[in-house]
Amino acid sequence: MKLKYIILGGLLCVGGGLQAQVLPYKNSQLPIEDRVQDLIGRMTVEEKVGQLSKLLGWEMYEKDEAGIRVSDKLKDAVKKQHIGLLWATLRADPWTQKTLENGLNPEEAAKATNAIQRYMVDSTRLGIPLLLSEEAPHGHMAIGATVFPTAIGQASTWNPRLIERMASVIARETYAVGGKNGYGPVLDLAQDPRWSRTEESYGEDPYLVGQMGKAMVKGFQGEIAGDEDKIIATLKHFVAYGVPEGGHNGGSVSVGERALLQSFLPPFEQAVKAGAGSVMTAYNSIDGVPCSSNPWLLDEILRKQWGFKGFVVSDLLSISGLTGSHATAGDAVDAAKQSIEAGLDVDLSGSGFGMNLLEAVKSGQVDIQDVDKAVSRLLYQKFALGLFEKPYVDENLVKQKVGTSEHIAMARQVAREAIVLLKNESNLLPLSKSLDRVAVIGPNADNIYNQLGDYTAPQATEKIKTVLEGVRAAVSKNTYVDYVKGCAIRDTSATDIASAVKAVNSADVAVVVLGGSSARDFKTSYQATGAAHVESAAPSVSDMESGEGFDRATLDLLGDQLPLLQAIVATGKPVVLVTIMGRPLNLNWAAEHVPAIINAWYPGQEGGMAIADVLFGDYNPAGRLPISVARSVGQLPVYYNQLKPKHHDYVEIDAKPLYPFGYGLSYTEFAYDNLQVEIKEGDDDFTCSIRFDVKNVGDRDGEEVAQLYIVDEVSSVVTPVKQLKGFSRQSIKRGETQPFIFELTKADLKLWGADRKWKTEKGRFKVLVGPSSDNMLLMERFELERDYTF
Repeated sequence: MKLKYIILGGLLCVGGGLQAQVLPYKNSQLPIEDRVQDLIGRMTVEEKVGQLSKLLGWEMYEKDEAGIRVSDKLKDAVKKQHIGLLWATLRADPWTQKTLENGLNPEEAAKATNAIQRYMVDSTRLGIPLLLSEEAPHGHMAIGATVFPTAIGQASTWNPRLIERMASVIARETYAVGGKNGYGPVLDLAQDPRWSRTEESYGEDPYLVGQMGKAMVKGFQGEIAGDEDKIIATLKHFVAYGVPEGGHNGGSVSVGERALLQSFLPPFEQAVKAGAGSVMTAYNSIDGVPCSSNPWLLDEILRKQWGFKGFVVSDLLSISGLTGSHATAGDAVDAAKQSIEAGLDVDLSGSGFGMNLLEAVKSGQVDIQDVDKAVSRLLYQKFALGLFEKPYVDENLVKQKVGTSEHIAMARQVAREAIVLLKNESNLLPLSKSLDRVAVIGPNADNIYNQLGDYTAPQATEKIKTVLEGVRAAVSKNTYVDYVKGCAIRDTSATDIASAVKAVNSADVAVVVLGGSSARDFKTSYQATGAAHVESAAPSVSDMESGEGFDRATLDLLGDQLPLLQAIVATGKPVVLVTIMGRPLNLNWAAEHVPAIINAWYPGQEGGMAIADVLFGDYNPAGRLPISVARSVGQLPVYYNQLKPKHHDYVEIDAKPLYPFGYGLSYTEFAYDNLQVEIKEGDDDFTCSIRFDVKNVGDRDGEEVAQLYIVDEVSSVVTPVKQLKGFSRQSIKRGETQPFIFELTKADLKLWGADRKWKTEKGRFKVLVGPSSDNMLLMERFELERDYTF
């Protein structure tokens, strides 16, 4: 008797239903590679191309009195485009026009993503779940999620272990509501603070950025792909996006091959080798080749040299940019062809690939094998994440996973560790909690959105703790806290310096909170990429002077902020300046005239409490600057590890920044001693062990961030004047001594030679140790007797 095989609803029925077998791609017991190949073999070319399209997710659900359901736009996109991913489904902000009212709270978010996945599983031919990607650089960009300090503040902690724990919280909250891919970390080196997205970066140094990026990836992804409460990371923006000429966001960059290989690419390499599942291309070009169509970057470097196994996604509309801003493709079909052949897998927008890639395949311009490779990379991640087995989330667990008290405590800790004490003349700080009157002044003293940064969703007012609230919570019940805004960040139409001065004259001390803002509002217009348009002059302007699209020509405090500060200092009362901002601003006058300054960047939802913890001595600050604070835009770029020779002074000012990379003070003091350097050379590598002691010689417990820098004294190509190669943040009780131990190998000292090969060269190296890049307290040398190759 002949057996008849009939496929019914995903089951292979053998012998008239006597035995049932799951289709191979749905069999979780098979190797992922086998499942991928089986599924690809069942897909039409339209389904393959559609799988590579990632559409704007916030348009794919509907919410009204009747409940939450998928939108007709999703049904149409699935039917016509066979889409494989959504981006920012749960995003809420002025660009998406999603508010606290028409957006989704966490419980609603879980219902929406479940509805979307249920439609995909039940109503499509192959039942392939969507991969839902969400913005998550300093918390999931969704209503109700925990808001952490922006990346520049995270880097100021110099504490990768803390950032890994923070990333685990972000992953847990994103996973709980259906997101399986988090956008972040941003690994661009920020060496020009005029650039609008400086706040999203970890600063100017490749080693620090790499350590922070690796920590984020580990926190997001965990040890095993598909673990509960874990998501895959998307590294942004590949590559050199953070140094555009003139600070113009998305503009061209002038970076040579050696700088790329030695500075801009290493942070990405660190994160890729930590297991990152996805990489996003940058808008800019490298040596005339757009990053979204650059086979040297996407194939040679990323995949062949680094062994990257994940998928590459375009930034929003960057494939279309090949026919637009870059003008390197004649039409949209050519743009799709260039990108897919270069190694780009997924199109964020759906307009870059879509019908254009389909036409390129059907006309023979693109080999279907290139499409298959891209689809297989995406499907591999979907299988690894367990999407086929668990496409839905448990709606009953959302409240236990999002915005919990433990997560709020983590937000406060990250914000505290991020605070940098820039000045503390005559030990004005910490302040007494039993002062009679405290005046809290300034546009950032009691503005919740000004302290949250860009890529933040609307949040309930009571959830965000401002500096004013923090001060009131910290002082005694008998202390009167007066608040006067004084002025806005930019708008000068409602300035009231006189009222601020009056309040300060009656106070024992003034806490003045100035800086910048990346807070978008619903009056702002936006580009197709989501970057904000800078509004023209108007009777009333928003506070926004930073955030994507808001590049600066100067770094001065805008509006009437400086006159406000000057008037308050003129009262003669003790003044503490608190800066809340997204980029280093001009603090020259304050550095000369204000006795105490602390910088909190954008400190997140618990920022006010964290700042008060530092102001009143409940926490001893130990944050360090991850980026130099310039004296003038005329110095730019100004970063500590510039190539030799050492910069000479200008006619008007010296060449040094106002505050250097790695700088930060404490309420206690530390002494460095006993530097020991031991070198052991082998046939293929060497180890250089570096040890020194740090003693807390002050009268308070505290933390110290000890930093290790290396100088290659003579090299075949020009190297930096110094380069960070290690750091460690340790708690040291008063009177106690802690050892700091580092180890270097040939990989830490390699350079890209004139022969275009990696090598570590023989010769002398200087070891510098201290608490800041410009304050080296210990120095020693070691010498390598031979060259080392790779």
